[in-house]
Amino acid sequence: MTGAALTHRNVTSSGHRIHVVEAGEGPLVVMIHGFPESWYSWRHQLPALAEAGYRAVAIDVRGYGRSTAPADIEAYAMTALVGDVIAVIDDAGPEPAVVVGHDWGAPIAWNTALLRPDRVRGVAGLSVPYNPRGDLRPLDGMRALAGADWFYIDYFQEPGVAETEVEADVEQWLKGIYFTASGEADPAAPSAFIIERGGQMRDRFQYPEPGQMAWLTDDDLAFFVGEFERTGLTGGFNRYRNITRDWTELAPWRFAPITVPSLFIGGDKDGPTLLGRRAIERFDRTLPGLRGAHILPGCGHWTQQERPDDVNRLLVEFLAGL
Repeated sequence: MTGAALTHRNVTSSGHRIHVVEAGEGPLVVMIHGFPESWYSWRHQLPALAEAGYRAVAIDVRGYGRSTAPADIEAYAMTALVGDVIAVIDDAGPEPAVVVGHDWGAPIAWNTALLRPDRVRGVAGLSVPYNPRGDLRPLDGMRALAGADWFYIDYFQEPGVAETEVEADVEQWLKGIYFTASGEADPAAPSAFIIERGGQMRDRFQYPEPGQMAWLTDDDLAFFVGEFERTGLTGGFNRYRNITRDWTELAPWRFAPITVPSLFIGGDKDGPTLLGRRAIERFDRTLPGLRGAHILPGCGHWTQQERPDDVNRLLVEFLAGL
């Protein structure tokens, strides 16, 4: 990383430690990573937004990195994670912030804007479009999609199962999921996100040739591996284990639109973006403040890492227009 100096510190949220990394001065932009990632996923955006005149803050989501990892599964409910983001915003001062999220960070960002529009002046989601709480229980829909097999989120539900798979070789598992979900993977290969009964997710992973994954250097991969070899991935898996609890707790916001200015960025080789095409088609109703929906050609799931220049440009344009 080059550019503005990075500052590491902690914010307290309901007794939990939230590790934040920040750069620059100006209006606040809070960035929320997904699975299996960390604040480091925003390494290209922190200096770019700082240089554009913003106070850019990337967090370690609860359960990741240097943030607290509570033991109770229910501690990772969506409402709790929204509370962590609000604590970071409140710690910075009285002004509202822009929140930006990728992968699981996108639903956290979307729901922060939905539940606390008084503290959010704009919201951007990467890879996962806003899809309001509906009438179908999420796991029911996923099981219908997978048929006799497991949809990966269903596979993650039983504590210890996915952890055992990852712990066998953290580096290989991360390398596999990062490459398999990237724009460089073979789209004709069987999906790694549909798992045969009795099998493991890694059974269908693809792996890069040496030097093929240019967007993720050996040093970048080593950073993520070091974090997860230290912390494990239970905190990340526990986010998935709240999917039914979230659906229940968010019932008062059934089909509710997000009214603050919004932005969506996805990739045309990204599974969640493609699966979310119906949600994207409903943006005129669900995101009435939408300022742009951009699908980047050739881009896979790791949007801000695979296409940092495009994402930085779109974010800065969105921020400047607020």
